[in-house]
Amino acid sequence: MDKKTKAKPAIFVDRDGTLIEEVNFLSRVEDLELFPFTAEAIGMFKDAGYLIIVVTNQSGIGREIYGESDMHAIHDAIQERLSNAIDGFYFCPHLPDHGCACRKPGLGMIESACSDFDIDLKNSWFVGDKALDVQTGLNAGISAAMVMTGYGREHREIIEYGALVIGDDLLDVAAQITNSLPSSPHPQAEDAR
Repeated sequence: MDKKTKAKPAIFVDRDGTLIEEVNFLSRVEDLELFPFTAEAIGMFKDAGYLIIVVTNQSGIGREIYGESDMHAIHDAIQERLSNAIDGFYFCPHLPDHGCACRKPGLGMIESACSDFDIDLKNSWFVGDKALDVQTGLNAGISAAMVMTGYGREHREIIEYGALVIGDDLLDVAAQITNSLPSSPHPQAEDAR
């Protein structure tokens, strides 16, 4: 039996404002709210053969607003609500001025995921609601998509290039990436491919 496995593309997805409702320094499971479309979007990606890798800056840990165990409890709740569809959670606990390699738009979390999974980066995507999410995708040499939930509308004004797909929300982006829409509502994104 051949033990080699075929590399799979991944959807590297931002957590707050993309996968779940934006809550400033989310620290309690009681305040966790998935968007109503999140499960369907994740299912669409999974059906298309993507790994789902959550990549999130969590400076609230470094600021001592909440502990790592609080964040893990939130991730456990996300997994439960999404029927264990997330393949991996990667986080940076450091402050923005810490100078670490893991904080987005740095590539430490993506590199860690690539060491844990056989990822086909060439066909992977980074999806988020901030300019730094798009920049992380560009820094990794992968396609980037931006959602208009969370900080998306605000950050769309400051990003001049980079996102191949722009969608109203994660479900819209999932439909565009997996080509489930009859035609893209963002023709410029299609032209950029």
